Amino acid sequence: MQNLEKAAGGKSVQSNDQVLAKLNELYLEAFGHDGFAELRVEIRILRRGQKEVILHCGKQYRFVVDCLSSAA
Repeated sequence: MQNLEKAAGGKSVQSNDQVLAKLNELYLEAFGHDGFAELRVEIRILRRGQKEVILHCGKQYRFVVDCLSSAA
């Protein structure tokens, strides 16, 4: 999947592969941590057939992903 430019605002649109790669990276980092760790995922529906995925793990990592209504 390629990066696309969002029509309004010029924000780039990421692919599910990028979200999963970051989620995997954060999971491995949290699992390897020598103490308590928390990882949370939020998914919000946006206009134009997109979803915003927010990964919380100390910092927030935000992704805007195109989605098909039937695959959502």
